[in-house]
Amino acid sequence: MRRATVLMMTLAGGLCAAALEIVSVQKIFEEAPHSAFTDLIRFRDHWYCTFREGDSHVGTDGRLRVLRSVEGDRWESAALLTEVGTDLRDPKLSITPDGRLMLLAGGSVYRKGTYHGRQPRVTFSRDGRDWSPLQHILAGGDWLWRLTWHKGRGYGVSYLGAGDRPRSGVLYETADGVRYTRIAELEVPGIAEVTLRFLPSGEAIALARRESDSRNGWIGRSKPPYTQWTWDEIGHRLGGPNFIVLSDGALWAASRKYSDAGPTTVLARMTRQGYEPVLTLPSGGDTSYAGMVWHDGLLWMSYYSSHEGKARIYLAKIRLP
Repeated sequence: MRRATVLMMTLAGGLCAAALEIVSVQKIFEEAPHSAFTDLIRFRDHWYCTFREGDSHVGTDGRLRVLRSVEGDRWESAALLTEVGTDLRDPKLSITPDGRLMLLAGGSVYRKGTYHGRQPRVTFSRDGRDWSPLQHILAGGDWLWRLTWHKGRGYGVSYLGAGDRPRSGVLYETADGVRYTRIAELEVPGIAEVTLRFLPSGEAIALARRESDSRNGWIGRSKPPYTQWTWDEIGHRLGGPNFIVLSDGALWAASRKYSDAGPTTVLARMTRQGYEPVLTLPSGGDTSYAGMVWHDGLLWMSYYSSHEGKARIYLAKIRLP
């Protein structure tokens, strides 16, 4: 358990009278050699945290673990999803319009240890324990990184290309999480992981990781039907970007922070055009990929980190100004 208080810096650089407080940090899973890439959701009065577990950061043995908790203090394994010859990665949780829990993940296929492409998978559950068979969506080469539901439709950005290959990003829309319609191609050089959220006005906000030129992240804005986007570069490189929109309109983001001292996981104050880290979580090494939920006046945030040795899963509770 850790308790700390820090003064929040505003984007203008001044001091804010209110304080950010890390109420607690709890290690909730450490059994696997390497556990990473988390997401967090509250569903039917229970907490669910999902992540990839395997022998290392990448490989042929990626499995998807789902943990379940009533109060968020004691966690039990609810499910373990596997696919022979496939590295299942980056699981993301959402609730479909018909009230099911949906898990979206990437799937990298290996044959005799050699990489043979990738394609997203989805699975659904009504209780967090029993899941439908993993189902392929979109096409080979796609990586639909996160899905966000808005007014009965799901929206997400798939990025194609990796490493030195040119990258492109496509915004998709779905009604059921299985069949997708192409909305627009996003003109973001080196685009990678993207989280989309929606303001009460219906405007879509995107926080995008980039892996070309400066490698700094971009924030995008678009109004319905989301075919035209405006982008601003932020002065920070991202890894595993996520953010939430609170009821008062405030935006809070989480990502990996890169520095000369090494990577850490940070909480950042975000606007429609800006991003400024204000709080560093206990973290280091292989770290980030947070899940974020606002509940009972606190920000609940799952993430992974290897600062205590191997990569483990942590849950932080944070009081915001």
